[in-house]
Amino acid sequence: VQLQASGGGLVQAGGSLTLSCAASGRLFASNRIGWFRQAPGLEREFVAAIRWDGKHSFYAESMKGRVTISRNSVKKTGSLQILSLKPEDTAVYYCAVDKDYGGDYRFAANYDYWGQGTLVTVSS
Repeated sequence: VQLQASGGGLVQAGGSLTLSCAASGRLFASNRIGWFRQAPGLEREFVAAIRWDGKHSFYAESMKGRVTISRNSVKKTGSLQILSLKPEDTAVYYCAVDKDYGGDYRFAANYDYWGQGTLVTVSS
């Protein structure tokens, strides 16, 4: 599986952004696609995840209400919409796929495939 994240850019605080993740290769209903972010000097942080069949979605507590994860299994894309952006949302955002759906969705180590990341910069 190969992943290509896109949609990042420079946004003013209070604005919104939708990130996309294009997947190639075979994905199964039980696979999980997740979004993580990493700010300079900080560890990679879980943002949201969803089963490829759309049956379950998960969000970081700190971002609930501001983010929506979705996927389009026909187009083989995942999306992450972020509302009310804050300067502290500035980070490189990564999409990832967990092919086993067995581990804790919050841990980056449980994901098997990663995209290259897309930079989101929020100005105050």
